[in-house]
Amino acid sequence: MADNKPKILVVDDEKHIRMLYQEELEGEGYVVATTDGEEPIENVLARENPLVVILDIRLGPSRSGLDLLQTIRSLDSRLPVILCTAYDSFQHDLKSIAADFYVVKSVDLSELKDKVRQALARSSAGQR
Repeated sequence: MADNKPKILVVDDEKHIRMLYQEELEGEGYVVATTDGEEPIENVLARENPLVVILDIRLGPSRSGLDLLQTIRSLDSRLPVILCTAYDSFQHDLKSIAADFYVVKSVDLSELKDKVRQALARSSAGQR
């Protein structure tokens, strides 16, 4: 990262959500990479090397963010992951406890931005 801005990876199958998060987070001073979840997460993480991942739980009919979360954890257990979904019922799914934070999607992104700040603080404290 040439300008030393923290990089956030947004994984969401909805293009308008990726664009919204990218615009809002870049406005907060972050570098934002996005993916729709189709490319293997291992490849995306290796290429982008994010400090935080924002991960949608439902990535289309055949892809689950919870499965990607398990893959991320197997690759790097210290990489902060924020699950972000429109469905608060997933918060009680046992697979979701591997996430650092859980945010229900909203037009107000202040909670998501707050969780990103907390995740970055945790990430830098752990010196990934």
